Amino acid sequence: MNTALSIAGSDCSGGAGIQADLKTMTLNGVYAMSAITALTAQNTTGVSEITAVTPHFLRQQLDMIFTDIFPDAVKIGMVPSAELMETVRERLSFYQAKNIVVDPVMASTSGTDLMKKEALSCLKAGLLPMARLITPNIPEAEALSGMKIESRADMERAAAWMEKQWGCAVLLKGGHMAGRDTGQADDLLCAADTLSWFPARHIPNPNTHGTGCTLSSAIAANLAKGMELEQAVRQGKSYITGAIAAGLNLGKGRGPLNHAFDLHSRFAETPASTKGETK
Repeated sequence: MNTALSIAGSDCSGGAGIQADLKTMTLNGVYAMSAITALTAQNTTGVSEITAVTPHFLRQQLDMIFTDIFPDAVKIGMVPSAELMETVRERLSFYQAKNIVVDPVMASTSGTDLMKKEALSCLKAGLLPMARLITPNIPEAEALSGMKIESRADMERAAAWMEKQWGCAVLLKGGHMAGRDTGQADDLLCAADTLSWFPARHIPNPNTHGTGCTLSSAIAANLAKGMELEQAVRQGKSYITGAIAAGLNLGKGRGPLNHAFDLHSRFAETPASTKGETK
């Protein structure tokens, strides 16, 4: 069985971070593992507290994984500090990890900062050059490139610059452009100096907590299974579109996606005799 590792923060409400990554990887057909960088107290309305793990403990997690079940792909999400980023960089380099997908998480959907400012330079110098693919949204791409992105042409310029700068493919997500330009949520892949657009309709669903985590994890799972990059992105896009369109509505704020929208299992069924029962 193919395997994938998520290096990210924990979301106790289950919509983003490690929890979303494990669900996504499992539903996309790989054995999912995790190395936790931080604990967060959060729900659909926001983040109340963040506690980062120590670099030593993160190193121990990574060593235990790579010396036993070597991952076919690695997804990197929230890494809150420069010290933890250096730990990730050093260990992935030591083990010669492959198929690294970096989702440069800087803020939560509710706007809480998830990365210390001094960590940005470490992200650029350490993690991005190791990646096979990075998946920034428009605000993240603006922070990485220093460019203002307000149009499709701006997206093309920024993606091409980032690919040249760090030597990795770039999937620039266009969800923030919906309503600003075409009303679509088109994503742009820049790989091997080639620009490829992935058209997608904007789905009017406010419950988008964890979309970035989910897409990057789906792509990582697809790479773990041996897909070529463009195919992995296309299938990942299809998965996240289905998860958003399923219309799950939980919580009092921006709710999570339905990661199991395509699950067909007798173990997931609720017996008719128990429906409606309460304790």
